[in-house]
Amino acid sequence: MLGIENYSDIVIALIIITGSAIFAKLVSFILEKIVTKWVKKTNTTLDDEILKIIKLPVFLTILFIGTYIALMQLNILLEHHQEIQKIFTAAFILIATISVTRIINGVIRWYTVEFALKTETKFDEQFLPVVRKIIIGFVYAIAIMLILREVFDVEITPLLASLGIVGLAVALALQDTLSNFFAGVYLIADRPIRIGDYIELENGMKGYIEDIGWRSVRIKTLPNNYIIIPNSKLAQSIITNYYAPEQEMSIVVPCCVSYGSDLEKVEKITIEVAKEIQQNVLGAVKNFEPFIRYNNFGDSNIDFSMILRVEKFVDQYLVLHEFIKKLMTRYDKEGIEISFPARNIYFKNEKQ
Repeated sequence: MLGIENYSDIVIALIIITGSAIFAKLVSFILEKIVTKWVKKTNTTLDDEILKIIKLPVFLTILFIGTYIALMQLNILLEHHQEIQKIFTAAFILIATISVTRIINGVIRWYTVEFALKTETKFDEQFLPVVRKIIIGFVYAIAIMLILREVFDVEITPLLASLGIVGLAVALALQDTLSNFFAGVYLIADRPIRIGDYIELENGMKGYIEDIGWRSVRIKTLPNNYIIIPNSKLAQSIITNYYAPEQEMSIVVPCCVSYGSDLEKVEKITIEVAKEIQQNVLGAVKNFEPFIRYNNFGDSNIDFSMILRVEKFVDQYLVLHEFIKKLMTRYDKEGIEISFPARNIYFKNEKQ
């Protein structure tokens, strides 16, 4: 039969469990009513997401700690203290693992919704799941090794060495794949390019960024074809991003007039035509004041540049098309000449 001291142990254990349950409820109330109001006042929603995730794990952790302390007070379980300790150690590791994975999922979800959408970036649907699975797999691997060591007394040093050798072999076998993967991580994190940007590579290839995957980037050219570039090659390339820092851009139109032209008149007429183009052609920036700059004495003409401005890169083609047509019509009307290339050849007559 149980002695008085055993009954007192049970009473103490019940008091501890009850106290831990009350304390867990109190902490949950504070998190729900006080901390929630406080985090809602911050500029980010990340703390709201994390608070929502940790409420249940915090409650369970306090309850488990109270239960563990209560069980360790019972003399009738004195012979089983080691087993109890191992069981609760495994439980704590599992709770911590599940909590960490839920926080990782919450952070990725927050980052995708709050950050990607605000910056008008469409995250690749393949990339984030791969990253999430790798991180969560790493967390679970650590949890398994901790359980093996703390609960089952398994020496994990040889296991880690074996995993290291296997990991090295896999890394060498998948060197190109991993190179492209981490280059994709760089492209997403550093964001030199984004979905929808119009870019030009150092080899002259141009197009819209349509997709940034874990292995390659897909570029759609104006002729409606795809260019597929491995992430590692793109990360090492010199890129001109025509949509950064903004889509508006200037276009420089090279022009020339004959040496007999009145340059003041040429400047006046050319700017008048350019202003008309800026106001009336689709894609031209309405409030931009075009200007002219003479820059060179050519072989047959005086060269100059006309600076216009368009809303985005592809708008320059229509603007340039209309500008050339109207400028030639106006030059013909005003009698302004553009000379053909000419060379004077002199022959020296030598007496025999």
